[in-house]
Amino acid sequence: MSALTIEEQQSETSTPGFRERFAFGLGDYGTNLTYTLMVTFLAYFYTDVVGISAVLVGSLMFFARVIDGVICVFVGIRIDKTDTRLGKARPWVLWTAVPFGLSAFLMATVPGISDSGKIIYVCVTYLLANIFFTANNIAYGSLLALITRDTYQRGILSVFRKGLSTCGSLTVGAFTLPLVAAFGNSHTSWVIVFAIFGFFTALCLLLTAAWTRERIKPVNKENRNNIRAGGVAASMLKNRYWLMIFFYLLITFTSLTALSTTSVYYSRYILQDVSMMSWISVAQYLPGLITLLVIPYLIKRLGKRNLALLGLTICSIAYLLPLIDKTSSLFVILATVVRSIGFCGIGATMFAFLADTIDYGEWKTGLRIEGILFSAGTLGQTLGMGLGSASVGWILGAAGFVSGGNVQQSKHVLDMIEFLFIFFPFILAMLNMVLIWFYKLDGFYDRVAADLSRGVFAK
Repeated sequence: MSALTIEEQQSETSTPGFRERFAFGLGDYGTNLTYTLMVTFLAYFYTDVVGISAVLVGSLMFFARVIDGVICVFVGIRIDKTDTRLGKARPWVLWTAVPFGLSAFLMATVPGISDSGKIIYVCVTYLLANIFFTANNIAYGSLLALITRDTYQRGILSVFRKGLSTCGSLTVGAFTLPLVAAFGNSHTSWVIVFAIFGFFTALCLLLTAAWTRERIKPVNKENRNNIRAGGVAASMLKNRYWLMIFFYLLITFTSLTALSTTSVYYSRYILQDVSMMSWISVAQYLPGLITLLVIPYLIKRLGKRNLALLGLTICSIAYLLPLIDKTSSLFVILATVVRSIGFCGIGATMFAFLADTIDYGEWKTGLRIEGILFSAGTLGQTLGMGLGSASVGWILGAAGFVSGGNVQQSKHVLDMIEFLFIFFPFILAMLNMVLIWFYKLDGFYDRVAADLSRGVFAK
């Protein structure tokens, strides 16, 4: 247990070493094993393997996220009030690791009972998985603001996070369908695959809890006693940059989830080959992983805001590339490669943005509430995931999608799959570009960090 204790005299200026950076990133590798299963394959599994209607699946995923979003705010409050030898966020990463991994397995074990029984089971297990995911993710995200105050080091930690999360998504995207086929291409095969990824999810998160350190303490020593509903709400509303990033995360994860969910349907019904999903996944993650090698240089050269704008621009172009030939696997993979490169600039900065807004909020109001702000930021992520999954289910259901797996879909359904894959993420990228254009915190964050290090608040 000694590896899990905080060193009492850590300096907030000490620099995280390679092991700590790797351990921090490893947490998102593990998380993304289950997360990618949920956003990429779960809707397909429920509609084409279990046989639940697309509308019902979409509604389930949305309302589960709404309930989960309300719960996550209370989790954030508890994190901010936590004070243990492990710190405030690391204990929650530790406590939720195994339940989150186990929940991945439970989602797939839909029993062969009545349709209503299946729906109840899916609702309960999906909600549990989301609750454990959110509780863990809030704590994990809060770690970024607690490990260091240095904005460049946060950028480097975010690169490790993005790099290893990409590896996690690549692992799932490339190997899920081949593993399902290898285990017999049955319902049981899916259960085995979910169990494998759930095990490694838990293991990685346990290592994150063991090998990271919390260095940052609130400037105000009475901070814990000042966390009350009225003050928290006022602090959040005064933090305009946090509000921007909240909506930025909401839009980003709506787009990501809708695109990931639609990719399986696009491969199956537009490209006429569901196995193409493995190649699309490789194209989606591998180029971005290579691009991450230059991201630290670009962060230092351009700053996080300009890098995010560059990434959004590249992604916007990529979304439209399949229009050249919508049924060509070549153009779809090319578009995915370009999108992967562009998203590096987005993924490597979005949570660093959120960490910076926490410092800005403390500087502006005197109240440090990283757990609450990360939980509320995660609410944006959670609602975005729910809206992304739900929009696919709702739109396909309204278009007349027929569940079952071996059904010829109507032209209207195929048109909606194309819309969700091409135009929907493009529109959302345009909205995000507007938000980030008005994000100016990058320009004076150094002053914010310097003031807080000296115990000084904004005048």
